[in-house]
Amino acid sequence: MEKICFFNTKSYDRKWFDYYNKNYEIEFYESRLNKNSAILASGSSGIISFVNDNLDKDTIDVLYDLGIKVIALRCAGYNHVDLNAAKDKIKVLNVPSYSPSSVAEYAIGMFLTLNRKIHKAYTKTRDYNFSLNGMVGFDLKGKTIGIIGTGKIGEELIDICKGFKMNVIAYDLYPKKDSDIQYVDLNTLLNTSDIISLHCPLTEDTKYLINEENIRKMKKGVYIINTSRGELIETDSLISALKDGFIGGACLDVYEGEKDFFYEDKSDLIKRDDKLSALVSMPNVILTSHQAFLTDEALKNIAKNTIQNLDDFYDRKELKNEVKIKG
Repeated sequence: MEKICFFNTKSYDRKWFDYYNKNYEIEFYESRLNKNSAILASGSSGIISFVNDNLDKDTIDVLYDLGIKVIALRCAGYNHVDLNAAKDKIKVLNVPSYSPSSVAEYAIGMFLTLNRKIHKAYTKTRDYNFSLNGMVGFDLKGKTIGIIGTGKIGEELIDICKGFKMNVIAYDLYPKKDSDIQYVDLNTLLNTSDIISLHCPLTEDTKYLINEENIRKMKKGVYIINTSRGELIETDSLISALKDGFIGGACLDVYEGEKDFFYEDKSDLIKRDDKLSALVSMPNVILTSHQAFLTDEALKNIAKNTIQNLDDFYDRKELKNEVKIKG
């Protein structure tokens, strides 16, 4: 029986992995994976890793020296993996889709909460304050939402927004052919959208896509939703535009410096991240801890597909979810 080292374990991970695992001796560790903790994989032939682990060249080299043959990512994103270092050494597999609806539903839920001040109403009424001052939002019907990235999550959000009778436009570097999606160029999307939601992967082409230059192309008062990757947004530019009122609000489930904070209780931390502190203190920002994926259905599919990826590898079958260097 192959031994697998499971890094970055949370209590909610084990339920479905224990259910689907029939063929492996899995050792669960709470430690995040990096070049120092990689030694925990000694004696294993494979590892299971998460999106906020550090799979840089140094970590890959340690894993390779330990005899690791396969890295099974229990996530879709792989921008945290040095694929060049892993090439011809260790196979890297991911879960490209596990529950697109979970993220799309969360994205619109965040926006509804911020727009209609639901979070503020909850806090106020618990203090027996039933005033409606400062609680005005706006109707979604007839508003234009620009969706950047039309993969499975983007498509799910398009369907949801059409249910609200919104005007939906989209931009993608690789538009889908024979689709009824209303594609526009990026500048048109930026210029005309009342709300912009990001659903694209983090690549060299998309890093800091939301920057000072592109923000100034947007409509004043625009709302931005990001449930994808933190580095799609240039944080300094976002904070500046939020402070001067150019951006009406932001719903952020990701943050470019999140790896040192998210998924952990940092409430006792004295030295805090200045940018993160600025964002969480703003009344027109909702920031959550990369939890848009976190539904029971998603966790079930993540475990099922991660185990299937390992089965395919050890059974020497076609690796449908292998992550390779493009080009």
